[in-house]
Amino acid sequence: MLSRALAKSSPSHGLRLLPYLFAAGAVFWLIELTQFAAVLAAPAGREQLVQTLAGAGFGRNASAMLIVESVIVVFLEASAAVLHGAAYYGLRKFRAWGWIAAMIVSAAWSLVVVGIPVLVFLLRRRTRAAYGIP
Repeated sequence: MLSRALAKSSPSHGLRLLPYLFAAGAVFWLIELTQFAAVLAAPAGREQLVQTLAGAGFGRNASAMLIVESVIVVFLEASAAVLHGAAYYGLRKFRAWGWIAAMIVSAAWSLVVVGIPVLVFLLRRRTRAAYGIP
């Protein structure tokens, strides 16, 4: 009964601003992805990455390792941008899947301590109830 009353009440000011935090995260990861793509596209940037890998002990296989590293970095940055975008669109429409995406993103950011306050905010009863999570 209490959760229905909380879900039907108008969202608080913090809930209206929450999606924009995740939109900013999506923009951040898109900028990071663009910068990495620019380094990969430039011959001098690729050469610098190969030299760095060669200095780290990948002498003969530095070019092959650059491909593996590039695929991993592009996948992780693109995944982060997509998750932030999903959280943004889901939170704007008060959907449960948006709350779940926001939880995943906040849990990942909590590994670098930044996401802990957002994670705590998402786990509050009023926030969960606003998104239909019991």
